[in-house]
Amino acid sequence: MRSGLSGRHIVVTRPAAQAGSLCDAIAARGGVAVRFPVLGIAPIDDTTALDAIADRLDDVDLAFFVSPNAVHHALTAILARRSWPARAVVATVGKGSERALAEFGFTAVVAPAAGFDSEAVLDLPEFRPEAVDGRRVVIFRGDGGRDLLGETLRERGARVEYVTCYRRFRPADDPAPLLDLARRGGLDAITLTSSEGVGSLVAMVGAGGMDALRSVPIFAPHPRIAAHARAAGFLRVVETPPGDEGLMQALESHF
Repeated sequence: MRSGLSGRHIVVTRPAAQAGSLCDAIAARGGVAVRFPVLGIAPIDDTTALDAIADRLDDVDLAFFVSPNAVHHALTAILARRSWPARAVVATVGKGSERALAEFGFTAVVAPAAGFDSEAVLDLPEFRPEAVDGRRVVIFRGDGGRDLLGETLRERGARVEYVTCYRRFRPADDPAPLLDLARRGGLDAITLTSSEGVGSLVAMVGAGGMDALRSVPIFAPHPRIAAHARAAGFLRVVETPPGDEGLMQALESHF
């Protein structure tokens, strides 16, 4: 059966190292994945806090990893210094993060089966007030990000510590080929998978670039990302189910 994506040019804006699975899914359906990362990921310069938490892991009850990047950068550093303590429960959100943890040997991972945000995590039994009260929780993340998870856990009685294990930056990629494709009517869709990525895309293409992209359909797998896209001036925003499967389902349905 011919896919509705055959020949469609679809922009994938994820960081380069995380773009492969979505690009492969698009290509498998005959589409053309246009890679244009709007966020870059790099190691942090100062690893003092990361080294310190590695030495104190025996006191940690629950370790939460916000993303595949957090998994990779935190565990690469920690497991080079020591083994993971049996008492520290590992938790995350999103299938990509679960796969990343499995690559490090973690299979008993606490994660929501449905929902891919902090709200879904906070609904889990392991994060309810009676479960976290008095417990030490470490959240591994990049520089910045939402504080909802940590703030709510503190309200529930947990002792929460954030540890930055990677940094984000805006890539210097030239948007000219992307904008030229859009101006020639050859750009069919843009996928945006983070709220921060929306602002970065707008900054990278500039006001003139936004004129070219404004009417291109945006596919966003979370209400918060979709709201950011609309606020940024995109006129056709499709909110999709979560994850790669949700994006692909919505793209197929749209076309």
